[in-house]
Amino acid sequence: MSRTRWRLGLSATAFLVAAGLIPAPAHAEDVTDYAITVDPSAKGAKIDDTMYGVFFEDINRAADGGLYAELVQNRSFEYSTADNSSYTPLTSWTVDGSAQVVNDGGRLNERNRNYLSLGAGSSVSNAGYNTGIHVDEGKKYDFSVWARADAGTALTVSLQDADGTLAPAREVAVTKSGWAKYKVTFTATRTSSNGRLTVASSAAAALDMVSLFPRDTYRGEPNGLRKDLAEKVAALHPGFVRFPGGCLVNTGSMEDYSEASGWQRKRSYQWKDTIGPVEQRATNSNFWGYNQSYGLGYYEYFRLSEDIGAMPLPVVPALVTGCGQNQAVVDEALLKRHIQDTLDLIEFANGPANSKWGKVRAKMGHAKPFHLTHIEVGNEENLPNEFFARFKEFRAAIEARYPDIQVISNSGPDDSGTTFDTAWQLNKDAKVDMVDEHYYNSPQWFLQNNDRYDSYDRSGPKVFLGEYASQGNTFKNGLTEAAFMTGLERNADVVKLASYAPLFANEDYVQWRPDLIWFNNHASWNSANYEVQKLFMNNVGDRVVPSTATGTPSLLAPITGAVGLSTWATTAAYDDVKVTGADGTTLLTDDFGDGASRWTHTGGGSWSVQDGQYVQTDVNAENTMVSAGDPSWHDYDLKVKATKKAGKEGFLVAFGVKDTGNFYWWNIGGWNNTQTAVEQAVDGGKSTLISKAGSVETGRAYDIDVKVRGRQVTLYLDGQEWGSFTDDKPAEPFRQVVTKDNKTGELIVKVVNAQNSAARTAIDLGGAKVASRARVTTLAAAQDAVNSETSTAVAPVTSTFDGVAGKFSYTFPANSVTFLRIRQR
Repeated sequence: MSRTRWRLGLSATAFLVAAGLIPAPAHAEDVTDYAITVDPSAKGAKIDDTMYGVFFEDINRAADGGLYAELVQNRSFEYSTADNSSYTPLTSWTVDGSAQVVNDGGRLNERNRNYLSLGAGSSVSNAGYNTGIHVDEGKKYDFSVWARADAGTALTVSLQDADGTLAPAREVAVTKSGWAKYKVTFTATRTSSNGRLTVASSAAAALDMVSLFPRDTYRGEPNGLRKDLAEKVAALHPGFVRFPGGCLVNTGSMEDYSEASGWQRKRSYQWKDTIGPVEQRATNSNFWGYNQSYGLGYYEYFRLSEDIGAMPLPVVPALVTGCGQNQAVVDEALLKRHIQDTLDLIEFANGPANSKWGKVRAKMGHAKPFHLTHIEVGNEENLPNEFFARFKEFRAAIEARYPDIQVISNSGPDDSGTTFDTAWQLNKDAKVDMVDEHYYNSPQWFLQNNDRYDSYDRSGPKVFLGEYASQGNTFKNGLTEAAFMTGLERNADVVKLASYAPLFANEDYVQWRPDLIWFNNHASWNSANYEVQKLFMNNVGDRVVPSTATGTPSLLAPITGAVGLSTWATTAAYDDVKVTGADGTTLLTDDFGDGASRWTHTGGGSWSVQDGQYVQTDVNAENTMVSAGDPSWHDYDLKVKATKKAGKEGFLVAFGVKDTGNFYWWNIGGWNNTQTAVEQAVDGGKSTLISKAGSVETGRAYDIDVKVRGRQVTLYLDGQEWGSFTDDKPAEPFRQVVTKDNKTGELIVKVVNAQNSAARTAIDLGGAKVASRARVTTLAAAQDAVNSETSTAVAPVTSTFDGVAGKFSYTFPANSVTFLRIRQR
């Protein structure tokens, strides 16, 4: 036995538990022993300052009604059914008297098509976002409007809620001189989140761009950003900002907003639409079901990046649509125009103030360049060959004009599968600099795949992990993401950039979750995932210090569970179900001749026995699971005959069914009947284990055979082996990485303990001479803890620990992320 004494380092954890700052283990015996060994003499991967960043997409009202500080919704009367089937040009407005939205030659300018014609003695009121317009007592609010009145008029502008006025009303005299911009300022006399802005006119008038901004925007900038939201982004200290999408970039028409294109209102996000005076910017529908005013545009994205010290990383369309649209645009002239637009974008960002597009930037208020170094072409294209043919043209043009710009490609929308493999091969063969990977998977997947990048080719393209998340905002999600992030850092020589997604969600307009920062019209709060990201982003280090750790003792039992049948937006008929044990024993046989009494309906839809088949008849229902058998079954064959009757997809045949949130299913003809895959659900979150292109014919009977042996599964379709997989990767809950901060000389020991027992850990610093005191930051909470407007269950706790030595012991709390900053002597 070594004569070296191990210091018992229980004091810090014991103090935090005693103080109620972290939860205690449920029982004293809930402790697992681990060891971490650090090798400070070895040289690990260098970590770039830009490794961790943020991804902004206008989803969940992240821009209008979110980061963009404008308080008036539909300020330019441009809302349309093209944005949302429920919209009209007066959405969010209430008329008292007579008013109509007009699209004629009297408009403010050609790109601002609509304006309001307001009758004499009439008024309009705007409801803002969420519950209304929020104002704070004593704060200033800047109102502006473009107006014209042939005979002149007096506008009365007021702020009020149901309890009365929120600020003294202001008068605006509109002259006879045609369109002009008028401004007044309010000082709120009360705080309210239910305000309404009203504009009344004594005579007939035309109005457009009715606006109300808080004076107190982020950094006090005009046309600025909502201060609390921008400050939360800045607090992360991100290395880069990826913008503007996302599905906004690679969906819709690739045409411009002009008379020649018929003023198309469902377009991809094109940067030239979003710059210049806000009243001259184009409007557009948003892929996520609402309108984009483009008040928050490319100039504002560049400015935000600069303000928070982050690298701007724009994404431009590649003329291949994705996000379910999956069409390649075949128009050489249009492709050349988009390539030129991309070259113009680089000039806008980096060109001198006397260049064509640099001059536009300078006129907007920024004479100095924005120092753009990276640009991404395309986003999650599901047609890799078509995408890559176009990508190469973009890259060639950019490299010829701007050889110092790094051009980023992508690998499609998933972490594996045919599209992923094809895209990666194309990228490798073309020696692409960097490839953007995206995946949203279950917490289980993130625990199982910490080693994902260990085997990546060190001489191939680098990885930009542009979007990832574990399908939830509980602390369990944050824990599993943290465990995965230790693997990203360990592989910082391959993974050069990484950003969680999405960034924002307005709680009343949610299209996607999880999200990093949540808000409404008056408050914002950090998700548990945000706290994890912030901890990593504020404690990166400059280089990995190689380390190893023991794993969690575990025994991988065979896949166990009942069987199930389901559909997704499809009607289908099932027959001749037979489950046979590996020894030939019949576990279940059902030809539905005497009904379906063996089956339990746990999903949606409508099931009934028809003509000796078990049929799901609701063509719109999703996840219609019925199950049969014993959850303890293992090592069996499942055979069933399936026929698609109608709908968008194919069949879902489940096995290993434990309950409604834990199962495997073979999704045959999923994803709008384009792909066949096996998915695993763990606590409701699904991950794809194996995937291939494939579709299902309506009216044809398919023979499906699933063989489960231990943790290996082999799948047969019409007697032919379709594929197989072995689900034997342990979901390791104890993960760690060590980095060094060159500036402070500190070792940063980062440990994730994603389980309900504490981790009593022997730490060997490999002979490093260290100070006895460490600075400690701990995130610890119940796995189901969620932050909200009124409750912050997950928040960092800082402390010190005085038991550090060359070898010492530290007990990491159950369900925790802990960073020890240890100063070297």
